[in-house]
Amino acid sequence: MRVALLAGGTGGAKLAAGIQEEIGADLTVIANTGDDIETLGVHVSPDPDLITYWLSGEIDEDRGWGLREDTFRVLERMAEVGAPNWFSLGDRDLAACLYRREFLAAGGRLTDAAAQIARGVGATATVLPMCEEAVRTKVLTEVGRRDLQEYLILDGGKPEVHGIELDGIAEAEPTAEVLGALRAADAILIGPSNPVISIGPILAVPGMREAIASAHAPVLAVSPYVGGQVVKGPTNKFMEALGRPTTAAGVASLYAGLIDAMVVDEGDPDPPPADVPTIATSTLMDGAAGRVRLARTVLDYAATLIDA
Repeated sequence: MRVALLAGGTGGAKLAAGIQEEIGADLTVIANTGDDIETLGVHVSPDPDLITYWLSGEIDEDRGWGLREDTFRVLERMAEVGAPNWFSLGDRDLAACLYRREFLAAGGRLTDAAAQIARGVGATATVLPMCEEAVRTKVLTEVGRRDLQEYLILDGGKPEVHGIELDGIAEAEPTAEVLGALRAADAILIGPSNPVISIGPILAVPGMREAIASAHAPVLAVSPYVGGQVVKGPTNKFMEALGRPTTAAGVASLYAGLIDAMVVDEGDPDPPPADVPTIATSTLMDGAAGRVRLARTVLDYAATLIDA
């Protein structure tokens, strides 16, 4: 089975790692680049890199970001000489960002840089940025308009969210590689990442929804809610800002007209979406076994949709 998975942060990245265990190179992950940031002289792609590190097995699972056993000597030295140090980059993580900056400065594409980084660290699946154009997610809060990383890190995700804006989205378009992955897929999955700031920017790329809708593959979403709660991050603040219920049904409403079915958590106390078929299972991805177990469930359910 060839799978195209839309993913952003930790939930989607963990599911990608589980699916890679099952189908290997037949997985293509279409990654959010709305929270890319230029800092410390480099171009950081947090979501594509996070996904890549989960796929390579190098992720620091305790922190949920960065590389296991990485050091922070460069960051510490930069702080000593006066550079801002609120955005943490480990030394080996910084190496990938330095490579990306040089690659782009020489006229290379973000897609090709991501591919080389993934090859270099041993990921089997393909990781594709959602577009080549610079799209930056801005958060409208009670204390003003904030870059997404500033909101999440400096503000700790605490201020009330009034909405989001995607700078540069009107000029963006899916890459040929993204469109090819969607056309070739036997199943298209939407991972359990934040539906507003992780999946939302991907779907907002002009032409992306149309490309997904016109693909022959069924589209299956995985809810980010486990037992009625999100595992990590301020998902509820963003859902509430859009006036959506903080439930699997609320998430499904953001994907209305696009998804054919949804996987929800068996411990979720809220009613599942009424307008799409669902299956309930344990969606908590606890350790490698938990990631593979959910991946198998999702792939098996996708197979029934393909056969239908």
